[in-house]
Amino acid sequence: MKHPDDDNELFNRLEAEMAADSQGDVVDLDKARSARAESADSKPDPSPDASADSRPDRSADPGEGESDDSGPRLVDRPAPTASGPGLIDRIRDSKRLDVIPAWMKSGTEFADAMKWLAGHAWHTIAFHAVRVPFLYLPKLVWRSPRGLANGLGRIGRWAVDAEGEPLRQAEARRENSELYLKLSKQRDRRVRLRMILTGLGALFALVMGLYLIYGAEPMTQVIAATVIVLVLGWLGAPADAPLATRAVIKTEVQKLTSDIVVKAMASIGIGQIASAVAKGQDGIKFVAPITREGPGWRADIDLPLGVTVADVADRRARLASGLRRPLGCVWPDADPNEHEGRLVLWVGDRDLSKTGIVKWQLANARRHDIFKRVPFGIDPRGRAQSVPMIQHNVLIGSLPGQGKTASVRVLACGAAMDPSVELWLHENKGTGDLDSLECVSHRFVSGIDDDSIKYAADSLKLLREEVMRRAAAIKKLPRDLCPDKRITRQIADKRSLKLWPLVGVFDECQNLFAHPKYGKQAGDDAEFIIKLGRALGVILVLATQRPDKDSLPTGISGNVSIRFALKVAGQVENDMILGTSAYKNGVRATSFRPEIDAGNGYLAGATALPVVVRTAYLDDPATNAIAQRAHALRKAEGTLSGHALGEDAEAVTGPSYDLLADVAAVVPPSEKRVWNERIAARLAELRPEVYGGWKGENVTSALKPHGIKTTGVAGTTDDGERTTRRGIVRDDLTKVIAERDENRGAA
Repeated sequence: MKHPDDDNELFNRLEAEMAADSQGDVVDLDKARSARAESADSKPDPSPDASADSRPDRSADPGEGESDDSGPRLVDRPAPTASGPGLIDRIRDSKRLDVIPAWMKSGTEFADAMKWLAGHAWHTIAFHAVRVPFLYLPKLVWRSPRGLANGLGRIGRWAVDAEGEPLRQAEARRENSELYLKLSKQRDRRVRLRMILTGLGALFALVMGLYLIYGAEPMTQVIAATVIVLVLGWLGAPADAPLATRAVIKTEVQKLTSDIVVKAMASIGIGQIASAVAKGQDGIKFVAPITREGPGWRADIDLPLGVTVADVADRRARLASGLRRPLGCVWPDADPNEHEGRLVLWVGDRDLSKTGIVKWQLANARRHDIFKRVPFGIDPRGRAQSVPMIQHNVLIGSLPGQGKTASVRVLACGAAMDPSVELWLHENKGTGDLDSLECVSHRFVSGIDDDSIKYAADSLKLLREEVMRRAAAIKKLPRDLCPDKRITRQIADKRSLKLWPLVGVFDECQNLFAHPKYGKQAGDDAEFIIKLGRALGVILVLATQRPDKDSLPTGISGNVSIRFALKVAGQVENDMILGTSAYKNGVRATSFRPEIDAGNGYLAGATALPVVVRTAYLDDPATNAIAQRAHALRKAEGTLSGHALGEDAEAVTGPSYDLLADVAAVVPPSEKRVWNERIAARLAELRPEVYGGWKGENVTSALKPHGIKTTGVAGTTDDGERTTRRGIVRDDLTKVIAERDENRGAA
């Protein structure tokens, strides 16, 4: 072990040598090295005063004429006496591999694997079953004449011993008469016997043929003919044209080997690795065999001294090029249980962006507990990733069109499936992405106008007051009920305490925080809620497509605990979402490809290290189905409140207009069916400040959440041409309005 004073040993020794050598002689380095080697090989002093812990006397002054004959000091102990963990400690600290694979221990993953296997078998059976009558049987019939010719040819060649003819001809050319005569006699014996057998077989075939034609039952004739045709068709199949085609084409992926990894690592531009490989060394060290992990290969690597995983992550594109794999297949990660130089290189069989739509694990579930993690998506290795929401706040950011709102929808649906959660939804884009969840929301608004922005700002003000109320309420709770002074499942279930979880979602929050009138106060309120509300059951989910200091106050971005960044434009936006120095540490959402990697992002705070996640996708019908189950669950348990009961319908609509009433106003009773494009034009004339620029598709999307479906409507254009376009039936509109007014009156 290195002694603390050994750091000054070199300088003390040099000072002593310089003082003793007043002539300034040049030091012979070869002799010095030899002296150090002899000192290292020398035995310890057997005198009683000598000990392993003895060290030079620092008070001695070599400059007084005393020579320092002690020689170089040993810094490291000899190998047999080296201190360190013993065998038991090393075994105890070693990593044990799972006896049972992880996918078998997880009920969900096991069910998914078995479901995939059953689907694979069913697909193969169905694939061939469909092709048997329409492809395989016609092929056999078509090939049967060729099969008959092939069969007769094989029998004829066998009967005359044609396979031995090349050998006999070869011996004849060599003029080896003795061996030729032996082969000829052998051929004569074979042909004699085979001709007899062939004749008997032909006679038997003739008798059977006559019996089948004149004496057998029709069903026997059909079966015999079918078998003969199938056999002849099989014999007539060319070698390069098999009868059946493959139901599943396997993707051939090159196996990841140490040679491939070493060459790829040497090509990414890290000097220590490249120089070592140039000298015939590996430059890196494999600490475990390369193994399969999920749909890919895993290599655990120790990088050279001074090289970190972030250095490799910076060169991910070069590494993918060196491995000859798509960028979405190569994922260098750190091992949270090891040092900073331990690289876990995972190379997938296919690009993460090509895995298709990820099914949400709770899509068909009846309910969920918000105190458990909410399933969010999968990582590149196919492992499920989830997000804890209790005692956390979530920030989501990306460029437009990269899957930000879809990520918000997953978290909002996870919260909606717990009937104890009070859901406040604010969609400040006005496109209706969260309209399906309106039926379970305590507060809800969808719009980008000033009234909608004010409503969202008022919600933050109310949430701030709620945080203060909850803090006072928790302070009064008995210690045995609330020992940690935070919301628990038991406390949330006591409805009388009014301390149930409260989730506030603010999509496109940049429109709120950058508003000239309401933005500053809204930012202050949000920062207050984020700092103090997490332990009190108040959770904020913020989503923005413009993560800068004006649109996202630093007090908010600096205190959010869980962050999800999809594709962003640059380093500033990356660090605004993922935290300071994230870009420097190799966590770069800028590396995602626009459109191609939509739905892929870095998730930080939910796991020990940031991880790439492809989010689950819920379209509008799936979201609506979840919302209806959540509504029924809340209704059964009596937890519907606020906007879901119509208590603040006028306050939360944002704009001071009623869409259904406006549509009814512009479609007279005499017009039973009308095109949506004509409705859009009339609405724009009625309220240009609201409906200006609307087209037929805007009317379709606006009426869809109310249950009004569009259909084909025949009509006449302004030019007098008869045609059919998308429109609505006025009776459907009046029916929805009547049902809505009836429900409000009942509430």
